[in-house]
Amino acid sequence: MSRIAKQPIEVPKGVDVTISGQTVSAKGPKGNESVTLHEHVTPAMDDGVLGVKAVDDSKRAIAMAGTMRSLLNNLVIGVSTGFEKKLELRGVGYRAQAQGSSINLTLGFSHPVVHKVPDGIKVETPSQTEIIVSGSNKQVVGQVAADIRGYRPPEPYKGKGVRYVDEYVLMKEAKKK
Repeated sequence: MSRIAKQPIEVPKGVDVTISGQTVSAKGPKGNESVTLHEHVTPAMDDGVLGVKAVDDSKRAIAMAGTMRSLLNNLVIGVSTGFEKKLELRGVGYRAQAQGSSINLTLGFSHPVVHKVPDGIKVETPSQTEIIVSGSNKQVVGQVAADIRGYRPPEPYKGKGVRYVDEYVLMKEAKKK
């Protein structure tokens, strides 16, 4: 079995995990989420420890055991503490403003960009140049942050655009005459 799949998942207090067939559901302070596991993997829960087992010793089953263990770990972390991505806007006149279930972006286009945020995801703007995307589903949080970044990715000459807070953009030198 893969080394990742062998690691147990500790279920913190305040999180209820239920297993019904191949579907694992978790309920916690940050919300409710569920994951449907691959048929090559069986979930197991005993004494507050969640784990997965490969059905057989095939290469596919062993690989899927590691993948499903990671998905279950993200499920438990998501409903207990949640995930967040921080973005920053760099550029003159670049602004962001959260408005209910959407975010209004001014990114140097002739029109403002309004991005709809899916249910379960919370978008905050502590300042006009900072965006915090948070939620209980790691994949959806990352996808929303990537979609917002995709409107104006950082360009390599001046560094203007939307970037992750810890992202390093390799700057290029301008052409010489």
